[in-house]
Amino acid sequence: MKVEIWSEIACPWCGLGSHRLDRAVERFEHSGHVEVVHRSFPLGSGLPEDRTLSVRELVLAKYGVIPGQAGVPDIEGMAAAEGLAPYRVLDNRVGNTDLAHEFLAHASTEGKNGEAWNMIFRAYFGKAESIFTLDDLLGFSDKLGLDREQTRQVLADRRYRRQVQEDAHQAQQLGATGAPFTVIDGRYAVPGAQGSDALLGLLRTAWNETHPVTVAPAGDAPACGPDGCAVLTRP
Repeated sequence: MKVEIWSEIACPWCGLGSHRLDRAVERFEHSGHVEVVHRSFPLGSGLPEDRTLSVRELVLAKYGVIPGQAGVPDIEGMAAAEGLAPYRVLDNRVGNTDLAHEFLAHASTEGKNGEAWNMIFRAYFGKAESIFTLDDLLGFSDKLGLDREQTRQVLADRRYRRQVQEDAHQAQQLGATGAPFTVIDGRYAVPGAQGSDALLGLLRTAWNETHPVTVAPAGDAPACGPDGCAVLTRP
């Protein structure tokens, strides 16, 4: 069973959504048969490439609210309640993530899809590390065991720019208007950071639809039914 999740790497709901999906898969009875594939849904392309902004500054400018005030979701608190701590959101910085998504596409091609996405999520939200510059990404390349010079050339050539754009276009064709966006077994599309219980239920539903239980003939073995139980009597 394939589960695809489209995310913006600097989106706090995406980091939380990825965590919830991992927990759901861990609890799933057939987890060994599940392949989770991360795909890109960039949302920061309109941000400047040469500098970053504080999250508080961006939220205030874009939505006119101050993070942490009444009515604003406490994402950090929600993450902590689900075992994801520290989870740095309000004191973090944001910027253009196009190059980071191209790095993730390169790492995925090298067989490091889940490992790369989880590493960047942990670095960005767990440690508030920068993920926006070429030097930042080369550091992650080293940690993943990728060839540093090959990674440098790939990113300099913007070799995966089209693939990242195609990932986002595919999600939009499937009905995504934002991230995270999860598709289970090609049949169930789930918008937003759904809870792990809901995701687990969909995993089970999708599995049962493709793996129906077949009742094998077993002769006249005693059993109980709506009309009562068969009783073995002595002659």
